[in-house]
Amino acid sequence: MSWRNHFHTLDITLRATARRGYFQPGFREKNPVHLFLAITDHFEPQVHRRGQNIARRRLEQWLQEYPLIAARHQDYDGRSPAHSFFYPWDEYDEWEFSHLMELCAAGWGEIEIHLHHRDDTEVSLRQKIREGIETYRAHGALSTWPSGRPAWGFIHGNFALANSRCEGDANFCGVNNELAILEQEGCYADFTFPAWKSMSQPRQLNSIYYAAGDPACPKCYDRGVPAQHMSPRHSGVILVQGPLVPHLKPARGGLFRPAMDDGTLTAKLGYSAERLDRWVQARVHVQGRPDWLFIKLSCHGAEDGDREALLSRDLDALFSDAEARYNDGERFRLHYVTAREMYNLIAAAEAGLDGEPGELRDWMIPPPRSPSYQGREAGLAG
Repeated sequence: MSWRNHFHTLDITLRATARRGYFQPGFREKNPVHLFLAITDHFEPQVHRRGQNIARRRLEQWLQEYPLIAARHQDYDGRSPAHSFFYPWDEYDEWEFSHLMELCAAGWGEIEIHLHHRDDTEVSLRQKIREGIETYRAHGALSTWPSGRPAWGFIHGNFALANSRCEGDANFCGVNNELAILEQEGCYADFTFPAWKSMSQPRQLNSIYYAAGDPACPKCYDRGVPAQHMSPRHSGVILVQGPLVPHLKPARGGLFRPAMDDGTLTAKLGYSAERLDRWVQARVHVQGRPDWLFIKLSCHGAEDGDREALLSRDLDALFSDAEARYNDGERFRLHYVTAREMYNLIAAAEAGLDGEPGELRDWMIPPPRSPSYQGREAGLAG
């Protein structure tokens, strides 16, 4: 890690610590507090390029095991958890995508766009995005705006959104005004961050916001305008961040050392009840609506070690604990959502809509209406 990266990480740590201290006293919102829980998966069956057979076995494990896990769980609305698969267009394989669509058609998730790219121009990036949209929609994935334009969520590969990572000769993007291009091509929200210990990590933390920097400059999302309750929506792609929460971690000799929880589910950083509490305490929300909390977690669900931990242990533990401690109906109400549904609820909060939030999952952007998704709603209802 370069000295510049060290200083940036220190800056982020201090900001996160100050924010944690400000929010630490606890809930003061009107009850019940609604928790919207989404898992955004950088789902890369071909990770480490170990061959087609291994990639297919990774996917097949999800096809077999995830429905068994999710079917055991229900939120306040009686819905089972649905996974958000951000599948990489740059690693597209027709067999993988078709079989992943079968899982989603049965009601267990939705597919969005993930993209790793380097040294692109505006023209080449736009071409890649359009080709990806066309291919995904041919399978029946992705939704539409009310105007009929494609609507899709996005995660940038290597956390390099808007040309925010240039390390030596490696440029993990190339396009400063990437957010503008994403908006023009139909992207409704970016779900890339946090990116702990990366120069791409924005200084704005634990937020739902619109980038306010110069779009002609790299990393124009470093600071932005928070989404506001009962306020006209800003132009541009909204950034939906996951939690970034400092804490003390046990160390040798009965001591503790500083650590950061970035809401990522890995084999090394498995699930624990303390982590769920930290994610809730991050209190990511639309300003003016603190009783709606958005918990966006992330994972690399096809990665071998992480996949085994998720499917054998962590997902079931997370769902069980969330249902037991944050779904009593009086103080807390838990809602499992996809990335698309999370965006709809954010937009509904901006519009000032009231009522039962579980009924607003499809408020602006509907679920994909391809015949392959006809069984989705019944599947999610368990």
